[in-house]
Amino acid sequence: MVTIKEAELNDLNDLIPLFDGYRMFYRQASDYNGAKAFLTARLNHHDAIILLAFSEENAVGFTQLYPLFSSVSMEPMLLLNDLYVEQNYRGKGIGKALIQRAKDLCEEKKLKGLALQTEANNPAQKLYERVGFIKDPDLHYFWTNTKR
Repeated sequence: MVTIKEAELNDLNDLIPLFDGYRMFYRQASDYNGAKAFLTARLNHHDAIILLAFSEENAVGFTQLYPLFSSVSMEPMLLLNDLYVEQNYRGKGIGKALIQRAKDLCEEKKLKGLALQTEANNPAQKLYERVGFIKDPDLHYFWTNTKR
């Protein structure tokens, strides 16, 4: 059975290894201190919602949601920016449960919906399509600030 809760500062010890694993999945070097600082800032500034999944007593996955606004529809929504489930727990419905909780949050807060960004070759795309996400071919540009 999976339980999902909104992460708080006292959940950092459970969250940091998952976040670090997520970053390594995307070919980044392990950085526990950086992960701790980043996640602490997100939670302290309340600029992200992090949902943490547990299987029994073990933290096994998370999703990080960022608030956005649609100027065209003049409605708030969420960006599902990160979704990660530990390798040994994949295929057990945990990712689906995290997404469902994010959808429930949108319904509870009367938000427009969830936007999603991921790599073009991410195998999780099959999951996203199974749970109702529709690929939007119009949203595929990005500018990188090279002067930072």
